[in-house]
Amino acid sequence: MSTQMPEGRISSGGPWEDRYGYARAVVAGPHVLVSGCTATVGGEVQHVGDAYQQTLTAFSIALDAVEKAGLTRADVVRTRLYVVNAGDFDAVGKAHGEIFRDVRPVCTSVQVAGLVDERMLVEIEVEGYRPVERGTHED
Repeated sequence: MSTQMPEGRISSGGPWEDRYGYARAVVAGPHVLVSGCTATVGGEVQHVGDAYQQTLTAFSIALDAVEKAGLTRADVVRTRLYVVNAGDFDAVGKAHGEIFRDVRPVCTSVQVAGLVDERMLVEIEVEGYRPVERGTHED
């Protein structure tokens, strides 16, 4: 029996997806590519001033998209962390470690000058991968 993943685009219902013409995630074969996620829920930035909690919230949004695509946290192979304040790298890394300690995806952390809302301290991206298993046919 083969494992099939849904193809196409996944929406989180975020306010900018329709306005700016992008999807929360795209499933392309065995790949799931998740757009940048922040701690914005219902159009409002959550946990203002707390990079650790913002990171947990952003990953929750991203992993929801991964699950909608038929994968799990264990299928995450790459993360990218965009952090506004260098002093927040430890808090952001701590949150990442709590989520992915046993998965150990490759990870890039970058300090950026800012994000679209000054209250946002971190934005994350996630990529998942699960090869499509080939089944055997009984004749």
